[in-house]
Amino acid sequence: MAPTEPRVSHQPNVPGRGIVASYGPRFWLLVLAIGTGAGLAGAALMELLRAVQRIAWPPAGASFTDAVRHAPAARHVAVLALAGLLAGAGVLVARRLARGEGAAETTEALWLHDGVLRLPASLARGVTSIVAVAMGASLGREGAPQLAGAALASRAAAWAGLPAWQRRLLVACGAGAGMAAVYDVPLGGALFALEVLLGTFALPLVLPALATTLTATAVAWIALPDHAVYRLPHLQQGASQVAFAALAGPLAGLAAVLWVRLIARASASRPRTPRGRLLVPVAVFAALGALSIACPQLLGNGLEIVQGSLLGQLSIGLLAALLVLKPLATAACVGSGAPGGLFTPTLALGMLLGALAGRAWALAWPGAAVGGCALVGGAAVLAAAMQGPLAAVVIAFELTRASDALMVPVLLAVTGATVVARLLRADSIYSARLPQYAASAPPAGGEPTPHRPAEPAGRLRPARAGR
Repeated sequence: MAPTEPRVSHQPNVPGRGIVASYGPRFWLLVLAIGTGAGLAGAALMELLRAVQRIAWPPAGASFTDAVRHAPAARHVAVLALAGLLAGAGVLVARRLARGEGAAETTEALWLHDGVLRLPASLARGVTSIVAVAMGASLGREGAPQLAGAALASRAAAWAGLPAWQRRLLVACGAGAGMAAVYDVPLGGALFALEVLLGTFALPLVLPALATTLTATAVAWIALPDHAVYRLPHLQQGASQVAFAALAGPLAGLAAVLWVRLIARASASRPRTPRGRLLVPVAVFAALGALSIACPQLLGNGLEIVQGSLLGQLSIGLLAALLVLKPLATAACVGSGAPGGLFTPTLALGMLLGALAGRAWALAWPGAAVGGCALVGGAAVLAAAMQGPLAAVVIAFELTRASDALMVPVLLAVTGATVVARLLRADSIYSARLPQYAASAPPAGGEPTPHRPAEPAGRLRPARAGR
């Protein structure tokens, strides 16, 4: 007789004795405090970004790109050169404040330093990042609020004397909360913390992540609007979108792999001397400013590129040009050593790819919605580049509030892209910036070889979380 499955006395996913993490009241108070702090920090950093943009690029139109387009040519070079100088100086100040302790980035802290971040150094680096992005650096604005939330969590955990695994959990939650606050993506922020930063969906970790991101998002509503970040035309799901997603998914996965390898090479070329850290960003940013005279869309994190792709406002020629130039501009900023995020630049890459492929698809299948194709491409590239398919899907839908019409195509494309990336043994854009990754990246001109670091020391495992 065949053996029978062991019987359980209750629903398997209901916490029972021995597997519930005993957080305690103090832990939950810290969760609420970190969420509140991350929300306030996110709102303050976005206000700083807007203030700096108004000074650097006096409004000549309805958007950042219009203001850049109407600015004199000399202003492009001068503003970006100053941004590079401030970025280099800010990095040097942050390194001095760190005094050789802790980590420079959230992922480095979680995976290599047991979640240890020095608050003054992290805040200095975050402010430097926001100022540089506001002045035109081709980097993501989410890096600063993520770092601020993570650093607040690291300081709170140290003050409370929490064990290392709880500190790592709170640091990941703080980073997710910072992202949730500035993009109004509470569920996506929680999934980012769990799937991308911690690499687990263990039940004892879900509630702290959700509580932190929900608190941060609600607090940030004081200063930030509660609406979709990107507008999307009304779309209806159809066979055209599904067929496009099936073909575009693997293409997006390949694009994500190439993007990650480009970021790895750029990270490996970052200057390592104080003189280089100060002067290289000035040269790189000034060159970017000169290029922006002819192509103002190269400046900034890519928010307006994403919006233009979704609404079909970019010509085929501009889509093709930006698909090449925007990733190179971002990689150059990363290689200069300037701090900043990669979330929106990665999303912009996927949107450009999806919109350009959608234009071609509309010729083969008349009536295909280019905006829907752009969202499919953006979510797929983001999923493969972050190695976080669930987080990418939820964030894409929270950013656009358009889950009904495109759920099946987006899921199909994200699956195809992630499978391709993993078959090619690709790492993520976050692993690519780690010091140990940069140290082993192939030299310029050599063959790129996928590198996978050893199991990060800071990654939480379900068994440890449930102790």
